[in-house]
Amino acid sequence: MKQSFERLSLAEDSNELTFFSRFKFLSSRISRRLPRFFFATLVVLGMISSGCGARRPIANRRQPPPAEPSNTPPGTAESAKRSTDVPENPANPPAISSTPNRGKPGVAPVPSGYTEEGNASWYGEPFHGRRASNGEIYDMYKLTAAHRTLPFETMVRVTNLSNGKSTTVRITDRGPFIENRIIDLSLAAAREIDSVGPGVVPVRVEVLSPGVDPTTGFFTVQVGAFRDHGNAERLRDRLNASYSPIFIQQYDSPDGLLYRVRVGKIAGEDAARQFSEQLRTREGFTPFVTRLDQETPAGGIR
Repeated sequence: MKQSFERLSLAEDSNELTFFSRFKFLSSRISRRLPRFFFATLVVLGMISSGCGARRPIANRRQPPPAEPSNTPPGTAESAKRSTDVPENPANPPAISSTPNRGKPGVAPVPSGYTEEGNASWYGEPFHGRRASNGEIYDMYKLTAAHRTLPFETMVRVTNLSNGKSTTVRITDRGPFIENRIIDLSLAAAREIDSVGPGVVPVRVEVLSPGVDPTTGFFTVQVGAFRDHGNAERLRDRLNASYSPIFIQQYDSPDGLLYRVRVGKIAGEDAARQFSEQLRTREGFTPFVTRLDQETPAGGIR
């Protein structure tokens, strides 16, 4: 027995015996003195201890290498970028830019609701280079137009109803003061809708400027235009007994000075048109409703 324990001691020093071998040796010695059922219990416990001791901690287990990331398809990548611009709250969708993308047609502005149809003419020489009603120099090669009632700087779309072509112009002038015409285009605008040759074409006018209400403001009614200042004064004096206010506006046309007789300062375009019809019926005039601009330069070209 002494020899056996010496071998055991040497084996422990050299780490040549496993835990299970040591346990088997000891149990064989002890089994001689213990009942068999107790011995069987020790064997079972020893096997369990040996099995548990052979497990490695979870943290030290070797994990499989991570899979290589695959390349994202270009279409998916672009879709992901766009999705980051969408807010989480669907009740507040992102505003759509109106700026047209290069190479793609832009989205047309939404009309303000004001639309009218009638005839359009155009004007070039001898008005080119003269002062417009808003104070700037008229350039017939720019996309501008004259209108009797729309506020200056209003942007409008003009569509030729004969061929469907349209153009967008800025209102810079007053006119035309000719019956059965609603707008006077620059030469450049007339070219865009192919109205230079015909001279007068049927059109639809749509206001594009946001927040513009063309029917508000002050208006007056023009009842006559004279080359002789005395004739303008006599008409003013005749109407002065029934209407007020009445004033004479000087207009520096390419053919010389004209004197325009205008009646009333009326709030709202609808009321001005009703008053215009009264003057047509009672006095036999061919009246024109026009907007009263705050600072009309003396001698505007229209």
